[in-house]
Amino acid sequence: MIVSALLTSVGINLGLCVLFFALYSVLRKQPCNLKVYAPRLVAEGRAGQRSHFNIEALLPSAGWVRRAWQPSEDELLNSCGLDGVVFNRIFIFSLRVFSVAAIIGIFVLLPVNYLGDHLRDIDFSDLPNKSLDLFTISNVKDSSNWLWVHFSAAYFITGVVCYLLYAEYKYISNKRISHFSSSKPQPHHFTILVRDIPLHGMSSLSNTVETFFMDYHPSDYLASTVVRRTSKLRGLITDTENLYRRITHLKSIPSSSQNQSHTGFLGLFRKNGDLMGHYAKKLEDLEQNVRLEQSDISAGREEVRAAFVCFRSRYGAAKALHIRQSTNPTEWVTEHAPEPHDVYWPFFSTSFTQRWISKSVVVAASVLLIVLFLLVVAFVQGLTYLEQLEALLPFLKNILKIAVVSQIVTGYLPSLLLHLVASLVPPIMKLFSAMQGYIAISEIEKSACNKMLLFTIWFLFFANVLTGSVTSQFQIFLDPKTIPERLAVAVPAQASFFIAYVVTSWTSLSWELNRTIAFIGDLISRRCSKTNDDEFQIPSIPYYSEIPRVLLFGLLGFTYFLLAPLILPFILVFFCIGYIIYRNQLLNVYQPKYDTGGRFWPIVHNTTIFSLVLMQIIAVGIFGLKKLPLASSLILPLPALTLLFNDYCRKRFLPIFHDFAAETLIKKDREDQNDPAMEEFFDKLVTAYRDPALMPIRHSTNSNDHNSPLLSKV
Repeated sequence: MIVSALLTSVGINLGLCVLFFALYSVLRKQPCNLKVYAPRLVAEGRAGQRSHFNIEALLPSAGWVRRAWQPSEDELLNSCGLDGVVFNRIFIFSLRVFSVAAIIGIFVLLPVNYLGDHLRDIDFSDLPNKSLDLFTISNVKDSSNWLWVHFSAAYFITGVVCYLLYAEYKYISNKRISHFSSSKPQPHHFTILVRDIPLHGMSSLSNTVETFFMDYHPSDYLASTVVRRTSKLRGLITDTENLYRRITHLKSIPSSSQNQSHTGFLGLFRKNGDLMGHYAKKLEDLEQNVRLEQSDISAGREEVRAAFVCFRSRYGAAKALHIRQSTNPTEWVTEHAPEPHDVYWPFFSTSFTQRWISKSVVVAASVLLIVLFLLVVAFVQGLTYLEQLEALLPFLKNILKIAVVSQIVTGYLPSLLLHLVASLVPPIMKLFSAMQGYIAISEIEKSACNKMLLFTIWFLFFANVLTGSVTSQFQIFLDPKTIPERLAVAVPAQASFFIAYVVTSWTSLSWELNRTIAFIGDLISRRCSKTNDDEFQIPSIPYYSEIPRVLLFGLLGFTYFLLAPLILPFILVFFCIGYIIYRNQLLNVYQPKYDTGGRFWPIVHNTTIFSLVLMQIIAVGIFGLKKLPLASSLILPLPALTLLFNDYCRKRFLPIFHDFAAETLIKKDREDQNDPAMEEFFDKLVTAYRDPALMPIRHSTNSNDHNSPLLSKV
């Protein structure tokens, strides 16, 4: 790619960003769009309605930036939970790291790279037509002493990153402990999940669980709730809810319209009045089936060999969790209980055999997805080389000779296509994780996050590097000794592609801000539906897709810090834009669906360490290729030191993210001993883990209040 193609891509994306920001600042002021751009504020009753027309509502403004910037971290914690704070800290950490990296890269490494060409005279007047390779380390002469500048920069940035990583890990660990210590009693702090409960003759599972824990945990045991299969019941409830919504919609149609005939082909359509009676009768039948199914399940049928066991203290629950309950390790298996609203109930309807089959299917499907994505990557990378594209599609030869077209095709189109294809992957990964049998939505999303990281790192990054440069290097990892050298050749060759990819990501961030799909969906529903339904779903932030997306740019920044420092200011701009946009979305749009207590941070830490080590391994190969063996040898201790640092952090901080210490638990239990509200809490704890599908439902088909909740729990 030449400089002018990069400038074309920057111009296009900057223009789109400004356009989207201006459009957002106008659309968010319109009262009809509040449910799209501030659904959380609407649900909480904090969205102000304008009572009169104001010309300022039609003019772009930057007031939303100030409002997103102002809230403190404590306010963000109260509003979004510790997971929201951790997500915000990823941007803060990245801004700190890449501010330092950009200063070194632009003012130190970039001049060294550009002035290190074999040619003595450089024509600055023709700079737009120069290749971006002039700004990479490939332009530095072999055996040049200027390469020691890169060597020093590698050690310096490693020290800065490790220092900031340690400080951030310590800060978030302390935040997690203080958040727990200041929190009110939560059901999952007093509860564990017990699986593989052994069967004893004719005794029910409920009696078996109660007898066991009364015998071995008499002073701590409070109650238990055996899990039951409710998949069939959930299907009936879904049908009931859908039918009730249809009846509600028919009620909203004026009576004059209801009396009109709606006959059609073969009489398939009826009058609305006939439909109302038909639906009402069908709803009564479905409700009766729901009650019968609930009675059968509550009578002890469809029991699963799993139960939520509640204790009178946090320390009592921790003891039962970590002590093996039986001489047979495959029985009475204990694990953390999620928050009640975080439980993924369909998991319990899956048998061991079904879970095993599902895992096998997930593996096969993942392999198929990888193969398909590699084909897409090969096609996308072909767009960056006009010669290959002209050979593949000869009829485009004349069109591609046009300067603007060739710049757009090579500088903008490939990264845009990759963004679009990559956006299809997160829902698939979440589906794969759900099939694996996790007991909590948060666990499903953490698993999907790890899958997305593997997909992002190994295939979005490495597949582009290897496919675009040397396709025969798919065997790169078969001979570990050649890894640094081969990566040193392959990675710099794709610098221009990833620079364009980072620039294109600015537009994808503005797409997140404008919530384009949600806006179009709301617009269509308002135009097509005559109902004034105040019920709407508040979205939750998909950490499983957004965290890997952010970490990818950290990987690119570290990888190309030495190789192509021109990428660093573009990455810094990405983090600046992302910081403001995601703070705005967390405060106004997304509502937390769960709170893991900051357990996503170890994923961030490990990915950063991986990115740092990858940079160091490539540096070893680069110095070897540049015929500077001493620098290549002296850089070897750096990965070892980084991994030692990571091992220390794992031992120092990681246990805090798995379990709370006895000191913390006992101290918290003692604080609650004299609290009169604890008795009421324990009364609610007994039924906290009851399957929502077993709760009574009531649909009022005669009510004219269409804004009342669909389900009334009694």
